[in-house]
Amino acid sequence: MDARFTAEQEEIRRTVRELLLKRCGPEEVRSAVRTGVGYDAGLWLALSEQLGLPGLPLPEAYGGVGCTATELALASEELGRALVPSPLLATTVLAAPLILALGTERQRAELLPLLAAGRLTGALAVPGTALAAALALTCDNAGPWAGGGRAGGIQARRVGDRWRLYGEAGQVLDGHSAGLLLVAAHAGGYARSRTLLFLVRVPHGEAGAGNGLVRVRQTSIDETRPVARLELRDVEAELLGEEAGAGVLSALAGVGDAAAAVLAAEAVGAADRALERTVAYARQREQFGRPIGSFQAVKHRLADVYVRVRAARSAAYYAAWAAAARPGDECGAVGGGERVGGLALAQALEALRVAAGEGIQLHGGIGFTWEHEAQLYFKRAAGDEAIFGPVHRLRGRAADMAGVFTADGPGERRVVRG
Repeated sequence: MDARFTAEQEEIRRTVRELLLKRCGPEEVRSAVRTGVGYDAGLWLALSEQLGLPGLPLPEAYGGVGCTATELALASEELGRALVPSPLLATTVLAAPLILALGTERQRAELLPLLAAGRLTGALAVPGTALAAALALTCDNAGPWAGGGRAGGIQARRVGDRWRLYGEAGQVLDGHSAGLLLVAAHAGGYARSRTLLFLVRVPHGEAGAGNGLVRVRQTSIDETRPVARLELRDVEAELLGEEAGAGVLSALAGVGDAAAAVLAAEAVGAADRALERTVAYARQREQFGRPIGSFQAVKHRLADVYVRVRAARSAAYYAAWAAAARPGDECGAVGGGERVGGLALAQALEALRVAAGEGIQLHGGIGFTWEHEAQLYFKRAAGDEAIFGPVHRLRGRAADMAGVFTADGPGERRVVRG
């Protein structure tokens, strides 16, 4: 593994940071999250048209740039530093790779260029709050998270040559504003039980109900990561790919690993920025006639955070490299090989939580106020852990995959006693 970044990769990092320094300060973030869509549409247009971020990991044949998860992770690290609210995660990291991996050629040619250009945003909807399970981040995704043929979940029923969806999904990232919904549903009842993915197109400008679809933006821990609840009442949908459902679970797991690597890089960026702000404040704030950063106890606490952030950055970079290095992989959508995204995400979320927590403490009274941005970084850590974690389950899944708790290596979890 060559740990050095290429000139092109460093250029991606630099251009994203320069744009965000001009367009996305703390006040701009607060204004963006209060809009109907939950992000700054003008900034999203700039990220799409000027930098091409939505199409960064997509093939050039579909209007993309043809890069890998590594370049997307570097860009996301800069987005994390500024806590940028945008549909990039839902659209480019989750929805687009699944269409690329499972869609028919017609579906790819129709949808991917729109997603790559940022003219269409997407969202992945799974039953209840099972996103981490569906992406195989906290457990094997072969379980009954999609409904299992029982009441609850999201059920798909074929009527003639069309499909109808029934059920409810919660914690759908950007689900209230996305123009394209990718819905995971259970089909086949008990006899032919399987999980399929369906495309639900939302008419332009439709934010709420229509054609049996109800979308409601939920109050979330992290305002910069808007989520929605979806109710599907006899909603017409188009099957993604083939009806047999072959490869759906493995594609979800592959996308989950790449998404975890990108999320880890984003969390590292946020943690690094939180640490920078805390160090700057410790140098300026005086107590007993000297800067508080000169006290040994404060130095030790900041040094511990620095070590955590550096270790998390190394893990995130390696996870992104591993996702990009899998043969035949497009942003981690398919393929085998080493999958360490979940473990890197656990380390990054823990580093962000500690960095944000220490930042709040060392800022003193002002760090606890709503007016200060320190609380936004802490909420990002808590919100991501609630959706994609928690940390101990991310690590538990990584241990299962590595065979730590088995007698014969990877496979069924069986604690070795003796």
